[in-house]
Amino acid sequence: MSAGAAPPKLAVWKFASCDGCQLSLLDFEQELIALPDQIEVAYFLEATKGTIEGPYDLSLVEGSITTPADRERIREVRRQSARLVTIGACATSGGIQALRNFADVDDFISTVYAEPGYISTLEDSTAISANVPVDFELQGCPVDRHQLFEVISAFLNRRRPAIPSYSVCVECKRAGNVCVTVAHGTPCLGPVTQAGCGAICPSCDRGCYGCFGPAEAPNAPSLSRQLSGLGVEDVDIVRLYRTFHADREPFRSEGIAHER
Repeated sequence: MSAGAAPPKLAVWKFASCDGCQLSLLDFEQELIALPDQIEVAYFLEATKGTIEGPYDLSLVEGSITTPADRERIREVRRQSARLVTIGACATSGGIQALRNFADVDDFISTVYAEPGYISTLEDSTAISANVPVDFELQGCPVDRHQLFEVISAFLNRRRPAIPSYSVCVECKRAGNVCVTVAHGTPCLGPVTQAGCGAICPSCDRGCYGCFGPAEAPNAPSLSRQLSGLGVEDVDIVRLYRTFHADREPFRSEGIAHER
């Protein structure tokens, strides 16, 4: 940033989500203290009620689109944002709430709400990219705070974020973990899941749950065949793929392929 130039404006937006990815940003503590010297936090209701009108140089968006009102709101956010980055499983894949996409949402509404007529919702929960163009997608449930800071730094310095696209298996090898599937027959999504968590679950002798979504060019059908060979039932394979990134390919297709 040149001397005397106004700092770039950052906006952080929430849609249908649990706020966990925004909390990852607040978890920076010391880094946040220095942030105002490089960027102006213009809109971030999780942190402050004070807001500054757009346009914004960088918008971080958490959450999926589940209502007609939010579908219109994200279009307005896109119009006001020079760069728009989605953060977390909800914003990049539709989130846990995208499980509704595999059922009849009207059945859910009539079961949960006493007066369904008051509910205004869309049939599907969709990723932000299904509604507007995005400049980068940061996966994770929640996102890794160091990766999030890397994304902000990259866009401030006009470069591509250095985020790994390889699988969790690489992190397991680096940690010296024994493969839980090979050694114990434990179902694990590590081979098809993007790195970023540090292989937390396999490090505790548990299978990966796919929190960080599909890795680059994952071979999900091959993994499914291996799991079937280990005796994992189709219903359990469906459950493996239908968690945080249920509606993101190839997890979506693999879940459908094993339904009965």
